[in-house]
Amino acid sequence: MTALVTIQAVAIGLLGLLVAGLLRSHAEILRALHDLGAGIDPDAEAPHGARPRPHSAGAGPGSTGTTATDLVGTTPDGESIALGVVKSAQHTLLAFLSSGCSTCAAFWAAFTDVDGSSVPGGARVVVVTKGSEHESPARVGELAPPEVTVVMSSEAWEAYRVPVVPYFVYVDGVSGRVVGEGSANSWDHVRELMRQALADAGVGDTGPRRRRVPPGDNAARIDADLLSAGIHPGHASLYPTPVVDEETGREA
Repeated sequence: MTALVTIQAVAIGLLGLLVAGLLRSHAEILRALHDLGAGIDPDAEAPHGARPRPHSAGAGPGSTGTTATDLVGTTPDGESIALGVVKSAQHTLLAFLSSGCSTCAAFWAAFTDVDGSSVPGGARVVVVTKGSEHESPARVGELAPPEVTVVMSSEAWEAYRVPVVPYFVYVDGVSGRVVGEGSANSWDHVRELMRQALADAGVGDTGPRRRRVPPGDNAARIDADLLSAGIHPGHASLYPTPVVDEETGREA
């Protein structure tokens, strides 16, 4: 009887050690996923800001400043498609979306009315979903905006190292490099993030910049306002035609 109790105690002890090891391993996996910025819940709300991943040797095309890669996949109708974004005549905003992501629903709807004038730098919008092994082509086809190209490609998600959904990557068509990336929960927020990324990278026309003048420096502020209006030293408007007094013949 004593031997049986001893064996049970040893077995319970070993089982406890096994469970503790599994829990520790699970915690380490969750911590690693969190450090990578990868969410487990596909419906979890995306972060509210863009956090560019640091550039490192061997980094994939999803890293800001690295060379982008062209897209190869299928359309929701099952047709093969190859879309060039490197050395393209225009910029491209890649929108990585999912048909089952609740946050993505707002972007599927927003892209129905999107046009070049509403995208920073006049970029074209291309929606990229995972391939048919992860997504329903029929559902993606229902959500696909009529004027926006949709590419189903799991390889593109791997190439651009997409950490969460929705996620956006801005590719400069001239250099073929990624100039901005990040996640947001509204189209207006995405546009602001990408506009700032273009301004920081000096790419495209992001709007006129006014020279900043220290508060209280009126003379400098006036000079800056004149320059922004196109009035520079020697401009004709600074030297008006003199008015002559008809009675005295002198300049008034």
